[in-house]
Amino acid sequence: MKKLFLIIGAPGSGKTTDASLIAEKNSEVIAHYSTGELLRDEVASGSELGKTIDSFVSAGNLVPLQIVINTIVSAIKNSPKNIILIDGFPRSDEQMIALDELLQKETSVKLVNVIEVEVSEQVACDRVLGRARGADDNVTVFNNRMKVYTEPLLGIQTFYSAKNLLHKINGERSIEAIVNEMEAFIKSKI
Repeated sequence: MKKLFLIIGAPGSGKTTDASLIAEKNSEVIAHYSTGELLRDEVASGSELGKTIDSFVSAGNLVPLQIVINTIVSAIKNSPKNIILIDGFPRSDEQMIALDELLQKETSVKLVNVIEVEVSEQVACDRVLGRARGADDNVTVFNNRMKVYTEPLLGIQTFYSAKNLLHKINGERSIEAIVNEMEAFIKSKI
């Protein structure tokens, strides 16, 4: 059975970096997929699907539910590893419920935990504007991405807390401290 960990956090919280470092350190057993990177890879391919995805991402909006769910499920099913970290998902109540319904039917994958990397909006903004990775890293798009992230957050926290699946980590420390805590937590659950 594949064990799934979802890692959520604001844009710039460090969730992708944290998860990728943990997967690198444990490459024989842990796979990491960033929802954003999976979608950006599709955009980079130049496919029709990639163009559709780009029209949403470039404005800082959520990609339609079915596209995201299909992308994630495909990554999980095709993963050669049994422990899977997916960051940047779920980003809405709709995504959360769709994944929950899918996992109830899917006997080969178990959601073990949802890890929230907490940072203040100011820290998130400073990090995103500091990295300036692409055209979507500007104040206007950041503010929209932050709004898109925070609006459903309480519902997501409440849903996973009720299932005793939410674990919060302070994301305003050194990368090493965050990664060590997250890695120890993941290992304690497997």
